[in-house]
Amino acid sequence: MFTGIVEELGEIVGREDLGDAARLVIRGPIVTSDAGHGDSIAVNGVCLTVVDVLADGSFSADVMAETLNRSSLNGADVGTRVNLERAAAVSSRLGGHIVQGHVDGTGHIVSRTPSEHWTVVRIGLPETLSRYIVEKGSITVDGVSLTVSGLGPDWFEVSLIPTTLDLTTLGRAEVGAPVNLEVDVIAKYVERLMTPTKNPDGD
Repeated sequence: MFTGIVEELGEIVGREDLGDAARLVIRGPIVTSDAGHGDSIAVNGVCLTVVDVLADGSFSADVMAETLNRSSLNGADVGTRVNLERAAAVSSRLGGHIVQGHVDGTGHIVSRTPSEHWTVVRIGLPETLSRYIVEKGSITVDGVSLTVSGLGPDWFEVSLIPTTLDLTTLGRAEVGAPVNLEVDVIAKYVERLMTPTKNPDGD
């Protein structure tokens, strides 16, 4: 589990395509400072398992086809900057919200409207995800826990403070850029519980 509070802006320094998967090498000296084989690190909101920790502050991770097809990591290559967060410890403060690192789909930057103290970013999203988003609710964008400040039928807006703009990829994401989206898991559970199910007898 993660909280959506980015610890470090890392960089992909290696990529090997393996047919139905890819192996990424990602530099992140902060998140690798106490990492080991099998640990979880969120990369742009995607939970990846550490394969090896390298001496230069990098780690390698395998990304299967399902993850590549559902996330922007499919198009990520050497030189791509990425948001990094280690899995939360039981004693951690929940600074953002409950984030699983399981990307639900991708959206794209529709517009950026800067003001004196923040920037409003509008993000287009698939219709299948729009029902899970509510104004003032939580959304994870490229691994960043954010509050929805505006909402439309196929878009939502978030207001980014200078810290978020400076310390995450969202400060550099241009109009049209893809972003990973994870909706609030509680909304998905509520929907599932409210959906009628048939019993084995068909009643």
